[in-house]
Amino acid sequence: MKRLVLVACAAFLTTSVFAQKQLTELWETKGLPTPESLLHAPNSDVLYVSLIDGEAMTKDGKGGVATLNLDGTIKDADWFTGMDAPKGLALHDKQLYVADVTSVWVIDIGSGDLVKQIEIPGAVMLNDVTIDDKGVVYVSDTRSGKIYTLKNYKPEVFLENTPNVNGLKVVGNDLFALVGPELWKIDNKKKSTVIAKGFELGGDGVEPVGNGDFLVTCWGGIIYYVKSDGSYEKILDVQGKMNTADLGFHAPTNTVYIPTFGNNSVKAYTLN
Repeated sequence: MKRLVLVACAAFLTTSVFAQKQLTELWETKGLPTPESLLHAPNSDVLYVSLIDGEAMTKDGKGGVATLNLDGTIKDADWFTGMDAPKGLALHDKQLYVADVTSVWVIDIGSGDLVKQIEIPGAVMLNDVTIDDKGVVYVSDTRSGKIYTLKNYKPEVFLENTPNVNGLKVVGNDLFALVGPELWKIDNKKKSTVIAKGFELGGDGVEPVGNGDFLVTCWGGIIYYVKSDGSYEKILDVQGKMNTADLGFHAPTNTVYIPTFGNNSVKAYTLN
């Protein structure tokens, strides 16, 4: 009986050890002025990085979007310029959507030309953006605690009372949102369910890893691996050393991209 208990305990400990996710650093690209968000375009060798280059809410025309190669080398530091404090990025139908203080910019990725700039009435600090299969755009406003939608470029309030809402991601028919230190799932009837709660800091970026699990960043320097059952583990804690802003994730290679914001760099890791 004692031997069986010991074997069972050993098996449990082994499973626990191997279940722990880890990040292995691949490269770092320096010299990027206040990078906030990164998007790895599907079926592409281009990484898009939003650059605030100043204060997060200041309309100064200094911000823009840079492009990187997959090895971290800079492809075009000035791919798109003249923005204010651009943050979240999303791609749909060859158009890049960028949240920027009180407006959303739409850029043709083929030409790099501006398609449209959509001002959202009442917006205070737009932060992240995601798009569903029908082309409906969702945008978070962290300071007002609202989520907006854009349908055919027309803005409207989708959901209120989402305090400090930041990272957004559509998965299937559901919208996942980081609302303060919680991860919510919001269905198409606007019913919300708390998936995980109790993060040490407010959430910033959220990305699905393809099996019902998520990666979540907290701007102050924490990355969590959140399992489909709502449990989570801290896989990186660099508080006081660098920020971990709105991440990008490339599922085919398990590559995680972290804009470090105040450190003016982007770091790439392998998720093991």
